[in-house]
Amino acid sequence: MRILIAIQVLSKIKNDLQVEKVIQFSAQFVLGAAESPTILANIESGEDSLPPHVDTILTEACVRAPILAFRPKIRKGDPVKNILKEIESGEYDLLIMRDLADQRMMRLFRTTRTAQIADQTLCPVIITKGKAGPIKRILMCDSGGSESPLLGKLTAQLVEILPGEQEVSVLHVMSQISAGPGVKGEQLRADADELIKTNAPEGDLLIRDIESLKKTGLNPVPVVRHGLVVDEILAEARVGDYDLVVIGAHRKKWQQFLLDNLARLIIDQIDRPVLIAK
Repeated sequence: MRILIAIQVLSKIKNDLQVEKVIQFSAQFVLGAAESPTILANIESGEDSLPPHVDTILTEACVRAPILAFRPKIRKGDPVKNILKEIESGEYDLLIMRDLADQRMMRLFRTTRTAQIADQTLCPVIITKGKAGPIKRILMCDSGGSESPLLGKLTAQLVEILPGEQEVSVLHVMSQISAGPGVKGEQLRADADELIKTNAPEGDLLIRDIESLKKTGLNPVPVVRHGLVVDEILAEARVGDYDLVVIGAHRKKWQQFLLDNLARLIIDQIDRPVLIAK
């Protein structure tokens, strides 16, 4: 797996702690990967030369992480352009980056730099936010599609490189707004066990996900919540105190309008690391 870790470095030593947090969080993925990661240090600065402390920041943070070897790349300018350009040229399997939330940009364009990067890159993206520590509990949010690329990414790539045994919960939100014509009223109020026992369509989806994850050696737990999708995902993430929330994003135009808008809302509002699986 080829991993790109993207960080922001200020021209003065003000954000060393933020840089170190991202690198330490990334280390648990890097240690199980076959290749050394690339660390892209982006500098938004008007200075003509690169600040001399950047190499030192990266080296010292990787030693403490610990990341034994890495390929450093230092760029100046727009982080969105630089990260996307590196992704396109490097054929990476995973991007890990800190949230680049910009409230001014959000007010003007109703989007953030983080959301722009998550929208435009084709590889899975992990955005570190809030509590970013060891990953022991994972919340996987099923989009309910007939196929599950989200499960494929999670099981084929991430589960293999994460150390230890993670607890995985599979969440499906029962929303009356998105319910199909075959969904009965009582099913909109049922919990996971009831949906599975009654062979409800949503129960069949949960069984599919559970069986797929069990093949990797995990023992996943189905979770059903009722209400608005974004609200319920955010609520379950907080209540369950998950260390990583996994959501899906779609590249087909007709899916992007609704599902990627939901992904953007989750990215902007969630208070913990989130993985967007493409």
